[in-house]
Amino acid sequence: MQVAPPKPINGYRKFWAHRFGISTFLPTTAADMDARGWDSCDVILVTGDAYIDHPSFGMALVGRLLEAQGFRVGIISQPDWRSAEDFKRLGKPNLYFGVTAGNMDSMVNRYTADRKLRSDDAYTPNAAPHKRPDRAVTVYSQRCREAFPDANVVIGSIEASLRRIAHFDYWSETVRRSVLPDSKADLLLFGNAERAIVELTHRLARGEAIDTIRDLRGSAFMAPRGWHPDGWSEADSTTVDTPGAIHAHPDPYEMKEKNPVAPPKSAAPAAGVQIIQFVDRAAKLAAKMEARAHTVIRLPSYEQVKSDPVLYAHASRTFHLESNPGNARALVQAHGERDVWLNPPPVPLSTAEMDFVYDLPYARAPHTSYGSEKIPAWEMIRFSVNIMRGCFGGCTFCSITEHEGRIIQSRSEKSILREIEEIRDKTPGFTGVISDVGGPTANMYRMACKDTKIEEACRRPSCVFPDVCENLNTDHAPLISLYRKARALPGIKKIFVASGLRYDLAVRSPEYIKELATHHVGGYLKIAPEHISDGPLSKMMKPGIGSYDKFKEMFDRFSKEAGKEQYLIPYFIAAHPGTTDADMLELALWLKKNEFRLDQVQTFLPTPLATATAMYHTGKNPLRKVTKTSETVSIVKGARQRRLHKAFLRYHDPENWPMLREALKDMGRADLIGTGKHQLIPAFQPAGTGIAAHTRRRPVVQRRQQRVR
Repeated sequence: MQVAPPKPINGYRKFWAHRFGISTFLPTTAADMDARGWDSCDVILVTGDAYIDHPSFGMALVGRLLEAQGFRVGIISQPDWRSAEDFKRLGKPNLYFGVTAGNMDSMVNRYTADRKLRSDDAYTPNAAPHKRPDRAVTVYSQRCREAFPDANVVIGSIEASLRRIAHFDYWSETVRRSVLPDSKADLLLFGNAERAIVELTHRLARGEAIDTIRDLRGSAFMAPRGWHPDGWSEADSTTVDTPGAIHAHPDPYEMKEKNPVAPPKSAAPAAGVQIIQFVDRAAKLAAKMEARAHTVIRLPSYEQVKSDPVLYAHASRTFHLESNPGNARALVQAHGERDVWLNPPPVPLSTAEMDFVYDLPYARAPHTSYGSEKIPAWEMIRFSVNIMRGCFGGCTFCSITEHEGRIIQSRSEKSILREIEEIRDKTPGFTGVISDVGGPTANMYRMACKDTKIEEACRRPSCVFPDVCENLNTDHAPLISLYRKARALPGIKKIFVASGLRYDLAVRSPEYIKELATHHVGGYLKIAPEHISDGPLSKMMKPGIGSYDKFKEMFDRFSKEAGKEQYLIPYFIAAHPGTTDADMLELALWLKKNEFRLDQVQTFLPTPLATATAMYHTGKNPLRKVTKTSETVSIVKGARQRRLHKAFLRYHDPENWPMLREALKDMGRADLIGTGKHQLIPAFQPAGTGIAAHTRRRPVVQRRQQRVR
């Protein structure tokens, strides 16, 4: 499918209101609007985060982007959602309300993996909790509707992206319908929506009605059951037995026949001679791609996936196969008498467009109304620089794929160096240390498929699993160059790399590992093997532990050569789908052998739309074709077993020893209880430890009843 080059996001004629100029901060009150001479806002952004005018915070980035288009943009930050009054503070927007839960999904923000309320919120002044509601996108949208029933409402950012179709909701243990019908929004923009939101805003400003805008890539909307544009066809994928029309994927190198020989037009065929018609392969390919571009895939309905886990897994697999902007088809899913329609994903931003977005005139600070209050999320990123977005790793437990996509979008070296200089010159408290130069992944900068035709045709869920694709450019030279130029800037003492590192890519560039260990690590480098056993790793789509060992050998060697004592801090996930008790025991023994005592451990948290979440809910593996009899996945769901898997990661904590002793006996591995070097935990229990937690166990029958309820 040949995707036409989109209009650049900075290629639009500015809206008339650009004459009002640039605001130091976007207005948050009616008084702010009056001071600017505004009688209204064109767009009002509603967010669950504190207003920090910095490109790392979604609403600030969107607000500045629309301001650069000439629109008057206001922000309502962390409104009181208990009534509609706070949503009226800036009046009715001329074009639409733009609603988001914030930089994090509101349920992940508010609850732990054990479904316990968190006691703080990093995106709120002084980390105060409970400043946003559960399912904030839905609640905020409903309040906008109450405040101004005839206003347009557009939802977006990560919470809306991950809930754009029917999805398993971990917090209620049910399959919930798309956020669109619940929120009553007019339009949902998924992914990094700069391109879609700029086009949408200009089209609305020209007078188009929002319910007629149905061709916007990266958008979703409600439609009458069975609706589709003229000239479109529908592929039925509502059952696992009839997965819809399967179109053979064309060879991207298929070309027109060389020097075809056609019979002379005037020549009459001899008797009994059959004329062979030569086919123009390029024309045939174009026709096939044109048909594909006008095909929508009908997923199993909300009602079907809610009641049938196999169909849920099938829908998840289909959804992820249609995620490459170069070949993705539209998707549609029935919800009752109406359809949720998803257009293909947005075309990624070019480097010039990325630079445009990040070079906008951000204040690079929290709004002045917060005074001296500390906002932890801001404190964490105030001296860091985002150099790229997207991730082609495809880890099944991660939400980056569903939100930002697999294609890497990188800023130019000049733009990144300019931002470092701005931090140096404008950010209060800067001491010469850049805390991070990275993104979703530290070392995917400027990496891409070696051939755009192959990239546009590819449907692999990962470029690096089970092995690094031979078509992937893994050159670290641009990143090494960036590091060297950045640390050479006047006033820059140190530049750290704190983002997650793909060590299976890094080992392909010993020069990069040497650069990293010599200049960009402050004693400890966090790295995420996630597990060591093939079973869980295959369900995570993570490399084997051999890649970690190879990276560690290089990292230790180059650290020693630099005269530095530096250590790797590995991260692991407990209770991930595909993980057995035996897998966790193997990991615990590996940790002890390598003298790791983890302080912070992560228990698998099923986020909406993630492939691992589909495994968790259905017990099926959507990485392969799904049928009633296809591969099943072992799932860790019970609270006690989830605690046990977490306890294996913290085998050294006496509080966990009673549970681990009991588990080891049940597993027939009592030989691992004792003080020997080969043993995992001692037989004795220090006074005052472990007893309270152990005696809180409910009887087996009671636990079973709890699961049934």
